[in-house]
Amino acid sequence: MTAVSAGTVAYAARRAERDLPLERVPLVGATAAFLFAAQMINFRVAAGTSGHLLGGVLAAAILGPSAGFIAMTVVILVQALLFQDGGVTALGANIFNMGFLGCYLGWGIFTLLSRLTRGRASMPLLGFSAWLAVVVASGACAVELALSGIVPIRPALIAMVGVHSLIGLGEGTLTVAALSLLARWRVDLVSPAFATVPVAGDGS
Repeated sequence: MTAVSAGTVAYAARRAERDLPLERVPLVGATAAFLFAAQMINFRVAAGTSGHLLGGVLAAAILGPSAGFIAMTVVILVQALLFQDGGVTALGANIFNMGFLGCYLGWGIFTLLSRLTRGRASMPLLGFSAWLAVVVASGACAVELALSGIVPIRPALIAMVGVHSLIGLGEGTLTVAALSLLARWRVDLVSPAFATVPVAGDGS
């Protein structure tokens, strides 16, 4: 997982360097700081695991998926290296599950669903995508725990997916609330990629 995550981070860094305007670079730090604070609230899960909000879809909607992934990676690195949250040996898995799946998969699901529905109810779709990204990330974590021999797959899946299905509701609500406020009051802070998704009533 470390090798996989290293490859995805290198890819995202190249894409972010190409796609992120220079004036938006400071926003990466501000987004990372917000996500860091949100992720520090942990919920204990069975089988020696814990859960918390992720913020991948929110980061992608503000920065774009590549720069959002970089922000998520920075948050996960700081948590592991300075606060011993998540563990150094699990860095590769955590970066992939929370960062890559949250930003790229979650954002991809939202974009696809928005285009399939011609932009109808785009904010509810954003919330659903954020929820699904959390559930998929928790499922991936359960599979990785089982493959590493730490816990059998069935209890890991039940514990992680069950609890994160509820945590994902908070994730979806927070994502929609934050993006709604930004779109209304500071649309300049929202990723241009978000603005390209058609919305209801725009004639698309």
